[in-house]
Amino acid sequence: MKLTILPFLLVIFSTSSFANPYLPKPGERLLSMRISTCAVSGGFIHLYTALDNGLFDKYGMKFESIFIRGSGPNLSALASDEVQFTYCASDALIPGLAAGIDAKIVASPLVKLPYVLVTRKEIRRPEDLKGKALGIARAGDLSDRLSRAVVKKLGVPPETVTMRPIGGSQGERYQAMAAGIVHGVIITPPLDVRAKNEGYNVLYRLIDLNLPFIYSSLHSSYKMLRERPDIVQRMVAALAEIVYFVEKNPDKAKAAVAKAMRTKDEEALQSSYNVYAREILDRTMVVPGKAVTEAVDLARESGTPVRKKPEEIYDNGFVNNLEKSGFLKEIWGSENYRR
Repeated sequence: MKLTILPFLLVIFSTSSFANPYLPKPGERLLSMRISTCAVSGGFIHLYTALDNGLFDKYGMKFESIFIRGSGPNLSALASDEVQFTYCASDALIPGLAAGIDAKIVASPLVKLPYVLVTRKEIRRPEDLKGKALGIARAGDLSDRLSRAVVKKLGVPPETVTMRPIGGSQGERYQAMAAGIVHGVIITPPLDVRAKNEGYNVLYRLIDLNLPFIYSSLHSSYKMLRERPDIVQRMVAALAEIVYFVEKNPDKAKAAVAKAMRTKDEEALQSSYNVYAREILDRTMVVPGKAVTEAVDLARESGTPVRKKPEEIYDNGFVNNLEKSGFLKEIWGSENYRR
């Protein structure tokens, strides 16, 4: 009887006395580091909320947030240790990682396509795109690839739609559409709310493509992974708790997005929250290997000189440790963190 009860008592004891193994030691000095983002987007709601509410402090880290436009410059800064982490859409960075940049994806909270295709008022149906132009940042980049995928999905002959590189941010490309320079653009919430309010059409929601996709993710350099894996692990644990905080504190999360995007539009903020804190969220933050493989294959087809295997550009060891240690179960309690 005692042998039967003992394991049960041990489980109760270990659960009730859970000690967070990822916190700094008492008296340990606060680490000052830098994290970069590649855009200003509601998709970075978790990072913005963490920075505005001092959520990294608990884990002994203080971050300077740096905005570096574009995937290439972000990867260069990461590989050269100018920044220690990069928070960006992995699908935009995977071509560079596959080409040989010394960095890896270590956690992926958002793993579906949040993008929508918005078009000018006269473009109401897919067939109206024939002979028209969609605005992209650069040939071969994420905006280009997604735009082509939508055109194909809508059944529009690809040779009838021009992909016009106009550079800039999503907001700047949106303005190009408003000015009539192009007829449609791929954007993310909360810009879709602005588009609807200004009378433009949301022609297609890319989440319906059912494509494997990796959106906002945490990336770290080989230098950090090699020399400071404990700090990378601590950062991944902090991000997991931030995911929980954002889900439970919508007002604080929306306030952080409002500050970053300089908007007070409540409808737009709620749209961002619904998409990024709920609809495309994966609480486990596991990097989907299939999506990485498909992104690498697509990069190869687009002419990227692929030098790394897909499994060499991501590392799920850190997120797996969170589950093995009971950390995720402790955070979410009776809720299912695998929903």
